[in-house]
Amino acid sequence: MGDLPPDEIRPPLPDPPGVVYTTSSFRVSGRRLLIMRLVILSRDSTLYSTRRLAAVARGNGHRIRILDPTRCYLSVSTGQPTVHCHGRPIQGVDGIIPRIGTSITGYGTSVLRQFEIQHVPVQNTSDAILRTRNKLHMLQRLAGSGIPVPQTGMAFAPEDNPDLLKLFPPPPIIIKLIEGSQGLGVVLAENPEAAESVTETLRALMAHFLVQHFVTESRGRDRRLFVIGTEVVASMERTNRDGGFRANLHRGGQARKIRPTEEEVRLAIRAAHILGLDVAGVDLLETRSGPMVLEVNAAPGLEGIEQATGVDIASHMIGALERRIRDPGPPADRIQQPLPS
Repeated sequence: MGDLPPDEIRPPLPDPPGVVYTTSSFRVSGRRLLIMRLVILSRDSTLYSTRRLAAVARGNGHRIRILDPTRCYLSVSTGQPTVHCHGRPIQGVDGIIPRIGTSITGYGTSVLRQFEIQHVPVQNTSDAILRTRNKLHMLQRLAGSGIPVPQTGMAFAPEDNPDLLKLFPPPPIIIKLIEGSQGLGVVLAENPEAAESVTETLRALMAHFLVQHFVTESRGRDRRLFVIGTEVVASMERTNRDGGFRANLHRGGQARKIRPTEEEVRLAIRAAHILGLDVAGVDLLETRSGPMVLEVNAAPGLEGIEQATGVDIASHMIGALERRIRDPGPPADRIQQPLPS
């Protein structure tokens, strides 16, 4: 991939324990497809997920480059859209894997959209990623399509905070930043005084936040289903071993492999489909009335779920992108298409 700047040299990534490797390469007319030139958009080439995807792509014979989207700059011009990095135009790319963090959502998706304008196949479109980054917008879309989600509210005017809190059952309730991730910016208010104090503090900081019903029976526990296309390829349950209310692995959670129910599988695939995602981590809560979707992640991490389940998710992702490049089919953004039953 001579027209791309080289990525940084990193030590080999050790194989995760228990992972069973599969091949993602495919053949056309009895021969292996020509080498693909792939780009991973990631700010940090040392991250486990980025390194695993790069290793699998190289193992399949492809040429791979890891580009920091914040070091890319754009030329928006009718008929000649270009992306540049380190003083050179990025050309001849066959496919893009976006690993865009929440801190650079705006600029990262702009870089991704510039590749889309050039008709480069991408795994998760810029618009699909944007739908997941605003938690309220995401839940509105899911609830509007009949997906069960926790009761969630938001108010703009500070004087409406007390009335907003009255819409919910008595505390505990969850208060979370509208664009937080990995369990950051999430507070459990155990009583009305705590809820009022937290909301007033966030208002003073000019922070946008949601109020959400706390599902008591799922305290400190959730289920992550990893969706690729129309298939759940791996599933795990996360539990906070210290008794906390957050199950995120970054917040002290531990994971174990599970076999999801058919209802959970259908719900996860449908949620990803509604948001137009090719790859998604769908977080579910178990409630007395059945599973509900807590959140959908457009750049789910691979480390915890690969180690917990032994599934080679990176190969599944590279294989899905290979198939997309081989047979583009309809647009990646499927939000207007009929939903699976």
